[in-house]
Amino acid sequence: MGRTDETVRSLVPARIDRLPWSRFHTRMIAALGVAWVLDGLEVQIASIVGPVLQRADTLHLGSGQVGFAGTVFLLGEVLGALVFGRISDRLGRRRLFIVTLGLYLAANALTALSFGYPIFLVFRFAAGAGIGGEYAAIHSAIDELIPARFRGRVDLAVSGTYWFGAILASLGEYVLLNPGLLPPDIGWRIGFLIGPLIGVGIWGLRRRLPESPRWQLMHGRAGEAERTVARIEREVEASGVRLPAVDESRYIEVRAREAVSFALVARTLFREYPKRSVLGAVLMISQSLLYNAIFFTYGLVLKHFYGVADHDVPKYFFPFAAGNLLGPLLIGRLFDTVGRRQMIAGTYIVSGVLMAVSGYLFQRGLLTAVTQTVLWSVIFFIASAAASSGYLTVSEIFPMELRAQAIALFFAIAQVFGSFGPTIVGSLIGNQAHPDRSRLFVAYLVASGVMGAAGAVAAFWGVRAERTSLEDVAAPLSSVRRPRDHLDDRLGPGA
Repeated sequence: MGRTDETVRSLVPARIDRLPWSRFHTRMIAALGVAWVLDGLEVQIASIVGPVLQRADTLHLGSGQVGFAGTVFLLGEVLGALVFGRISDRLGRRRLFIVTLGLYLAANALTALSFGYPIFLVFRFAAGAGIGGEYAAIHSAIDELIPARFRGRVDLAVSGTYWFGAILASLGEYVLLNPGLLPPDIGWRIGFLIGPLIGVGIWGLRRRLPESPRWQLMHGRAGEAERTVARIEREVEASGVRLPAVDESRYIEVRAREAVSFALVARTLFREYPKRSVLGAVLMISQSLLYNAIFFTYGLVLKHFYGVADHDVPKYFFPFAAGNLLGPLLIGRLFDTVGRRQMIAGTYIVSGVLMAVSGYLFQRGLLTAVTQTVLWSVIFFIASAAASSGYLTVSEIFPMELRAQAIALFFAIAQVFGSFGPTIVGSLIGNQAHPDRSRLFVAYLVASGVMGAAGAVAAFWGVRAERTSLEDVAAPLSSVRRPRDHLDDRLGPGA
């Protein structure tokens, strides 16, 4: 059905939210959630191969150049998120999560063929753009297709699979960077091909996924939205699941509108939802500063402060990445039951306090490579759930028509701030034989303080979005009636 500007009464969102979990949802998560696996793979490989790229028989980079390469990748993510986020809101989720995966596959494969620092940076930027675009389109699609009662735990679990990618990278590079098996200038190149191999494997699965019915409905394609939901319902019923009845009172009335302008995006975010915008920005910036500062340079810390050999660096990431992976998986359910505001505030504050304690122990020289890894594994079990909840927050608290752009904007803001972390920390580490722990301790304290401040903001301005339809959390711009009184009572104290 083509575009229409007539008012449409629809039960499409209610039909999606009342669905029980099925093989369709599992297949969708497998196809789309791989974006986080690929990002974790990329960041971890960059961190692990950093010391190897300093060798004279590879690219012969300095610590600052290694850190700057991480910054370039993050800046590529910023551009990709902004560009593809806007296109996703205009042209649909499905088209974009095909295009962005293709860009990532091509750019990362070319990274493996880099024989100089400048061209290496170009391909890292392009690969980052593909991953950044993935975030905007995929988070939108997942939130719009997952029933409301599962949305929090699923979003956190998907974000947590970043660390499954990190584990894959650690396992792969532990073998590939072993000089007894491969020459150093060959092993790191093969490592950058792991991601494209995974991407090719899920390409066909992703192509069979439907467009978001919510996106279709809000863009004047009510007939297509109905048919898409009916197709999903048939697939769910085919798996032996009996569908509950639809609550007829949960209908919405919408009138399709033209593409959302930049002016309308700005007005909606910063005039209509100013506290939500501050909340989203603070949560995203704080977790980005913490993670990017540490993980792009953790290999350098192990090498320069603890004397870990290049080929042994990957094994220290296994428990570290496992803690990050298990955090969202094991406590994600609490974000749907205990509540968003309580859990987001708690995980941010607790991880910030623990980070300060670990920084003090590091500065005093009381840790070894093993105890540092164990301590940070515990800290980031909590911090990983906190970081994942930041992405969950910005993906569900704004109107559907600009959801991808909102995700992209706050992701971009966070990455701009966070992108300087690897360069700054890499410079603080330096290349000297006995680097100064005090300088790095200051960086860790700053990251800790920012996390604690973000938790405080969430405690006051958090949005109670648990088990609630997206249309009730933030009414679509195309709604004929917008229940502002309901929007207001979703806010926490201080709103």
